[in-house]
Order: sequence, then structure tokens, then C-alpha cells
Amino acid sequence: MTGTASDARLITPTMLGAWLVLATVPLWISTIGLYPYIGVEILIWSIYALAFNLLLGTSGLPSFGHGAFFGIGAYAFGLTQFNVAANLWVALAGAMLAGALAGLLVGLFIAHRRGIYFALLTIAFGQIFWTISVKWHSVTGGEDGLLNIVRLPVNLGIASFDITDNERLYYFVLAAFAVVVVLMWRLVNSPYGRILSAIRQSEVRTAHLGYNVWAYKLSAIVISAAFSGLAGGLFAMAQRSAFPDVMNLAQSGLVVMMTLVGGGLVSFWGPVIGVIVFLIARDVIGAMTTGWMLYFGTMFVLLVLFRPEGIAGGFKLLVERWKARGTAPEALSSEPRSG
Repeated sequence: MTGTASDARLITPTMLGAWLVLATVPLWISTIGLYPYIGVEILIWSIYALAFNLLLGTSGLPSFGHGAFFGIGAYAFGLTQFNVAANLWVALAGAMLAGALAGLLVGLFIAHRRGIYFALLTIAFGQIFWTISVKWHSVTGGEDGLLNIVRLPVNLGIASFDITDNERLYYFVLAAFAVVVVLMWRLVNSPYGRILSAIRQSEVRTAHLGYNVWAYKLSAIVISAAFSGLAGGLFAMAQRSAFPDVMNLAQSGLVVMMTLVGGGLVSFWGPVIGVIVFLIARDVIGAMTTGWMLYFGTMFVLLVLFRPEGIAGGFKLLVERWKARGTAPEALSSEPRSG
């Protein structure tokens, strides 16, 4: 990944444009036939997908059991609310901390692995956490899940805002999404992020340059797990519950599909694009047929086969071709004419 002037900015024009568009969503989403709550889902899953892509897209680490961190964050949000303090910031901090600690535990076992062995171990740990969530009835509620989670008010000290309404919740999650986007953008485009990109290209060469590859991989796992835990906490608050299903292998596979379809391997915004396409396809196609996953799965297979860089990569290619066509006449006109 080469640095550009845009990479060095804290806030880019693309961010501002995306936030402005997203801020208007509650005003028109119902008029196009979608229910307002899908906006909340898109933002939460986008936070989750951006966190996941720190491993897959930036570091080249295939985590196929990532739903465990999302689910742990969801349970931690509820348990913190019930047993520590009924405060939104404390509960969200508890979700991030629980995700980070789970990431540290898993990372200590798998950070030294590569490729398929790394991927298989993430699946194994994901299934372990899922089993714990199902069997530990006294803490997690077992298959019934953790119920009666409350949407706590946003207490800013001088003022407090109620977010029990879906529209108000949407704007709170949008604010959290904006903060996460800025943090992840700076992280990916920092010297730390460039070392992670070097690890994706070659762990051996990065180690020969003097970097502690194991430590960088472990830190990436912990950071990714922490932000995944934050997304899980927001999801538990939005759903008012936490269930083991969000931790199973199938749910972990969804974020992989979203990221790859959107183009997370080549674009920072790829995971967000993938989330939007997936959730809208779920609702639009799902309204017409219960086999909507067949159609989305077919699109996923075709993209992997013919356009592995995803939707963002395809769009980037179209822009480059358009620019090339625009500069071609200038290049021809600048050539000296003969006789």
C-alpha cells in the first residue's frame, strides 16, 4: 500500500460524504420500502466488518471464527449492565475490554501460526466460545440467551439523551461508526498499519527487516477483537438481548462474505459496501423468496471467481479506465506530427 496525501488526513472527503449521506437515511429509508431499523444494523455490522478487515484485508490473517468476539462483546455489554453499572459508557467499555481479553487469549495461541493453520485455529476457538455460551446457563442464559438488556441513556454529564427510539439509536450508532472509521483509517495508514500490510505480503521478509511479527500479529488480533466486541455491545443494546447464535460458525462466515463481496482486500471502504449489499439483499430478495441466500451465494461465487477484488475493486477499475480514456486524446495530441 503506497501512501498518498489522502492517507495522511485525519478526516477525508470520502468520510465526510459518507457521514452526510448516512445522516439523511432516517429521512428517506421508509420511502424506498426498507424498514428504518436496517440502518442501525448496517452501521453496527460495518463497525464489525471494519474491525474484521484489520485482520483479513490489512494483515492477511484469515479469521473464520471472528463471531466469537462479536458475541463476547454482546454478552459482556449485558452482564456489565446487570452486575457492574447501568451506565452506557461502562457497558460499552466492558464489551470492548471483554473482546480485547478474548482476542489476547486466542492470539497467544495462534499468532505464531500462518495460513490454513491460523484459519483452522480461529474456527476451533470460535466453536469453543460458542459452546461455552450455550452451556454456561447461570451466566449466559444458555440457548435462551441474555434477555432484558436495556438501551441505556447517553449521559454526557451536562445532558442525557434517551435512545430507546430506533431513530435516536441510529444517530448514536452513527456517531460511534464515525469515531471507529477515523480510528481505523489512521491505524491502517499509520506506520503500524504499513507493517501489518508488509506482514500480509511476507512474514519472512518483514521479520528479516527486524520487526517482531508475532507481536504485531497479536496486537492486530487484540485490536480487531476489541472493536468487534464494541460492535457486539451495540448489537446487544439494539436487540435488547444477546444470543449464542451470533457466535456460531455460520454467523462468523457472514462477515467474511460481506468483506470479500465489498472488496475489503483492496479498499478500506470495501467491508462497508459489502455490509450494505448483504443486508439490503437479505431484506429485498428475502421479501420475495425464502431462498435469498441462494442468490447472494451465487453472486459471491461469481465475484470470487471473476472479480476477487470485490465491488470496490471493480468500481476502482472502472474509474481507472475512465481516467485512461480521458487522458488518451491528450497523449495523442501531444505527439509530434510527421510531414
